[in-house]
Amino acid sequence: MKKLEDILYKVRIIAIHGSRDVNVNSITIDSRKVNNASMFIAIKGEKFDGHDFIQQSINNGAAIIVCEELPAVLNDAVTYIQVKNAHEAAAYIAHNFYDEPSERLKLVGVTGTNGKTTIATLLFKLFSGLGYKCGLISTVQNQIANEIIPSTHTTPDAISLNALLKQMADAGCTHVFMECSSHAIHQHRITGLHFAGGIFSNITHDHLDYHKTFDEYIRVKKSFFDNLTSDAFALSNLDERRGTVMLQNTPAKKYYYSLKNVADFKGKMLENALTGLVMLVNDKEVHFLLIGEFNAYNLLAVYGAAICLGEDNEKVLLVLSSLSGAEGRFDYIISKEGIIGIVDYAHTPDALENVLSTIKKLRRGDEQVITVVGCGGDRDKTKRPEMAGIAAALSNRIIFTSDNPRSEDPAQILKDMEAGLNSAGRRKSISIVDRKEAIKTAVSFANSEDIILVAGKGHEKYQIIGNQKLHFDDKEVLSEMFELLNK
Repeated sequence: MKKLEDILYKVRIIAIHGSRDVNVNSITIDSRKVNNASMFIAIKGEKFDGHDFIQQSINNGAAIIVCEELPAVLNDAVTYIQVKNAHEAAAYIAHNFYDEPSERLKLVGVTGTNGKTTIATLLFKLFSGLGYKCGLISTVQNQIANEIIPSTHTTPDAISLNALLKQMADAGCTHVFMECSSHAIHQHRITGLHFAGGIFSNITHDHLDYHKTFDEYIRVKKSFFDNLTSDAFALSNLDERRGTVMLQNTPAKKYYYSLKNVADFKGKMLENALTGLVMLVNDKEVHFLLIGEFNAYNLLAVYGAAICLGEDNEKVLLVLSSLSGAEGRFDYIISKEGIIGIVDYAHTPDALENVLSTIKKLRRGDEQVITVVGCGGDRDKTKRPEMAGIAAALSNRIIFTSDNPRSEDPAQILKDMEAGLNSAGRRKSISIVDRKEAIKTAVSFANSEDIILVAGKGHEKYQIIGNQKLHFDDKEVLSEMFELLNK
């Protein structure tokens, strides 16, 4: 139970109607979770407007309503707080209500188009290996030490996020590593949090269905670094074209990592094989279990962040060398016949190109690369032909298939992808709507030492078709098809 005045710190209030001398039992943006003495915050979302549920929340016992637009008729028994931006207000209120949990933690945010999950997961594993109790907030899962909490969004809503951070702080966590998606930054889900540091991986074509323009997407990502404090660190990829732009106006201490330029954290790839990477990291040779140039960047980001957080160079490299990556990121299995199957979350043009380029470098002869790939429905349509063109340029055979079609016709999504093919690409591609059948077909095409990439879903263990969320696991299906091949 909190006093109303104690949880309004930093909230941009236009007007308050009703008593200020009230207690708040709980805060929520979901009218169904309201009970007596609850504060209901009416947020305008992509599908629903919380203002439409104000009366329902009052019927359920809400004592305080936070909104951008006041209802036509006000209830004398209710306190109404009109604010400039309800998303922003929810973030500050949540931070205050849960006793400013980020102030009790070393919170590090990771943003960028690709690499967020791997960097955050590796940091969690690294600092756990260094003896700290840590928290993880990621696309794959949220974690408090060894306790796994299923993840529904890359970054939870502001109230869920602050509640989770409080849970982590109360459990004795010292460090928390979290992905900060562009949606979360734009929707103020991380507003009000105190970050010990921020990491930028890269920025490429994605989420233009939401942000509309690439410039706006860049501006949103950059705002994360603009809002860091002077006691934080900001770590960026110097080899990324916009790596320095991201840190242009940050008050935080600036650091860079690079494979190609002189930087604070400099890496050089010496070997890249299925057995892992051999790299020079600031002139020290280290063998890592991860594979590919994109993972070389991820490892440098993790190493740099650890040093920025004051850890010992030798200890960091020792623990980091023994770590595997995140589930569904270049996750591979080998059949008894010697066919290599790789499952990867690559769902953007850049990520797909990175994975296929890595596979190309791992080839020792004339092994075929067979790519199974799709694009999600109700998402950025402009990347569909681009991804198809990349798959065609870097694969011997391509099978286009369903990803999460959602409310769209999966056959139409495949047609959108096929539009990106030239005549050579069309000759080596087929489209199979059923994802399981597509993976089965890829396995039937493969010979010993050929490489099958199943891209797009990675760690996801479901497929969204219409309104249904059905069990589907790429790695499980690939293993099943390899077993059938054995028989």
